[in-house]
Amino acid sequence: MTEKLKISLAEFDIDWENPKENRVFLDELTENHNSDLIVLPEMFTTGFSMNPELIAEEAYGKTYKWMKSKAEKEGIAICGSVSTREAGKFYNRFYFVTPEKDWHYDKKHLFGYGKETGEYTPGNQIVTAEFKGWKFRLIVCYDLRFPVWSRNTDDYDVLLCPANWPAVRNEQWKALLKARAIENMAYCVGVNRIGVDDYDLEYTGVSKVFDAIGTELKLKRINKFLLQTELSYESTQKFRQNYGFLNDRDKFELI
Repeated sequence: MTEKLKISLAEFDIDWENPKENRVFLDELTENHNSDLIVLPEMFTTGFSMNPELIAEEAYGKTYKWMKSKAEKEGIAICGSVSTREAGKFYNRFYFVTPEKDWHYDKKHLFGYGKETGEYTPGNQIVTAEFKGWKFRLIVCYDLRFPVWSRNTDDYDVLLCPANWPAVRNEQWKALLKARAIENMAYCVGVNRIGVDDYDLEYTGVSKVFDAIGTELKLKRINKFLLQTELSYESTQKFRQNYGFLNDRDKFELI
């Protein structure tokens, strides 16, 4: 168990539908990042494009291999979502990659307002990844609005939410991240892009980290597009032991 976990959040302007350029940019951005975990936004190699037939990578394709190489070389975990093709279907797939193992989660709640339901297939599996003794529940963007899906049934430590969340709904973004942290007594990490995409939607980042009682952590700006903070396993456990809110969880299961 690693008591302190240093995380970096990449809050950048995604080069539209250009995976190669985005990977090159991220290599430069994260040089000497000095952290245990790098969290990248939703569809970080393409932007939130509804052209999966043009941009989707094969499962465990080039971007996954780039992530795996970085994880192994630096002894870190790295995560973010990628437009993915598998068995004739398209998924908004969140990879969580470590040197020894990896997990993937397919976004459950597709954003109908943004036409995602017409292009992608929803996942149906809750996924919890592990690294350095920490447990991470994986969700993507719009999933954040559905608290039952994020419900802390397995005592996870961190809820990770990469997103392309437009600036017009920033207040909802902040409120939902804080709410998910409080109700699940876990860190909630939301990383969002900046810039304007090809649909003329503006993004202003507002990446946030809240602790198990909803206190916002300060993020240190390492460079123009990289934010960093440190998580404490001990502090989460103390909150849980002192208040015991998770002991009073309702007993029901998703079917």
